[in-house]
Amino acid sequence: MKRFLKIVRKIILWFFGLSIGSVILFKWVPIPFTPLMITRAIENKWEGKEMICNHDWVPLDSISVNLQRAVIASEDGTFEEHWGFDFTAMQKAFKNNQKGRRIKGGSTISQQTAKNVFLWQGRSYVRKIFEAYFTVLIEVIWGKERIMEVYLNSIEMGDGVYGAEAAAHYWYGHSVRSLTKREAAGIAAILPNPRKYKPVNSSSYIERRKDKILRIMRHVKRPSYLEP
Repeated sequence: MKRFLKIVRKIILWFFGLSIGSVILFKWVPIPFTPLMITRAIENKWEGKEMICNHDWVPLDSISVNLQRAVIASEDGTFEEHWGFDFTAMQKAFKNNQKGRRIKGGSTISQQTAKNVFLWQGRSYVRKIFEAYFTVLIEVIWGKERIMEVYLNSIEMGDGVYGAEAAAHYWYGHSVRSLTKREAAGIAAILPNPRKYKPVNSSSYIERRKDKILRIMRHVKRPSYLEP
């Protein structure tokens, strides 16, 4: 029993050391790939498809403010106010899920970033616990500016398309720096399922989402971390 407890203690210490160390490292170093990128590549290989991965890392100051405001409007209206968790949105999501309604799960941009960069996909209480742990770490160590930078450079924005720069070129044929408000709203609108939806030649559902995001963007201020 003592030997078993010693092994468990070592595993726990290694986990905390590696997790904190990786978060500190990625505060400064661009994320080269994510677990989702690997998962998608394996899925495509298994299905006999071409393994496509468009991913171009760019600094936050090269990403249009329009896109930053669009994802805040679409995904996390209280991004700059919370410390990683929007408990009001989580409670609302829980109540609606209990009633059988399917809405977005109440995850903040910080939670989505923690999940995309450090964890596997899927729904389980174990993953949620790890997600909460990494969310706290990146909020404390990275801060909002770095969280937004990693989020916009890492999330899936199309089939085999990851990050804002690759998405802007893929969908609109130009750099993310010059995205218009409508184009930014288009990318934000497909984030619930970027392999199903398109920001161009969109379905009526996505067009309605674009219009809604644009309306909300009018009330989203320029992020404070961009202020001189």
